[in-house]
Amino acid sequence: MNDKDVIIAIDALGGDRAPEEIVAGACAAAKSFGCRILLVGDEARVKPLLQREGNPLNVSTVHAPGVVAMDEAPTAAVRRGAETSMGKTVDLVREGLAHAAYSAGNSGAFLATAQIRLRTLPGIARPGFATAWPAIRGPMLLVDAGANVDCKPEWLVQFALMGTAYSRAVLGVADPKVGLLSVGEEETKGNALTFEAFPLLAAAPINFIGNVEGRDLLLGEADVVVCDGFVGNVALKTAEGTSEYIFTLLREAIQKSTRAKIGAALLRPQFRAVRKRMDHREHGGAPVLGVRGICIVGHGRADAHTVHSAVRMALRAVRQDLVGSIARMLEPPASAQASS
Repeated sequence: MNDKDVIIAIDALGGDRAPEEIVAGACAAAKSFGCRILLVGDEARVKPLLQREGNPLNVSTVHAPGVVAMDEAPTAAVRRGAETSMGKTVDLVREGLAHAAYSAGNSGAFLATAQIRLRTLPGIARPGFATAWPAIRGPMLLVDAGANVDCKPEWLVQFALMGTAYSRAVLGVADPKVGLLSVGEEETKGNALTFEAFPLLAAAPINFIGNVEGRDLLLGEADVVVCDGFVGNVALKTAEGTSEYIFTLLREAIQKSTRAKIGAALLRPQFRAVRKRMDHREHGGAPVLGVRGICIVGHGRADAHTVHSAVRMALRAVRQDLVGSIARMLEPPASAQASS
């Protein structure tokens, strides 16, 4: 599908920096990629910002004045439905009026709305958040990054199947290696969840390489790492904090001497390249894997740069038929179908 034919629905009121940064990022993406963008929100707030950005011809508005608060219960947000910018954004995908949906708002509400309005794919008990990490050997996908804080072993298998499909279709990894996040590489290490999940993953139609540890998230061999959402979200936030901490220490060290400042000036292009690689804004957000539509949840602090990256991610997912790729990955083997 040509990018100009793709329609991305964006929740203009979702996120700590909405609607200003959301509108700015959406307009920048529309100019960069040529796709059509639907900004969903209170038109009295959105249209003046759209005018400030030059009113790109491929950006239009859809009126939905309600806002889902960041601390609002997901069930309450779902009940309010299309009166909210978030609910209407998902409904546009459900109605076939958009190919993908993005929101930087309440992630729990967005997950619940997507799950109920779009429904899950056959064979999926719970959708999962997938986050791409800048690992040393290339992008590493972590599933689940916070959608399900308590998981059953079979859900981890579903995460592995969906993560494998995403890694192949969107990240371009031919045969993704899948690891199970645990406290040791040995099969005997872990908790009740990892003990029960290990043999299920070993029997699944994936390239399972066994347990991986926290240090392996960025330094290891795995292309996809699965875990429950509680552990995954803690790992994700720890990595984000560590990145900010390292660059803060570097800035402090550089300011201590003239020699350090000169050296830093010479290395500025390299520093910028490293920072860009570690910047979570470059990835745009986390796809909600397992629902019947492309939905991307953004960081609550999403700025224009983040939104621009999210649109790029959504376009790639649409071009590669992400939902179809996952559905095919979940189909039982031909031998199993024949025997049944």
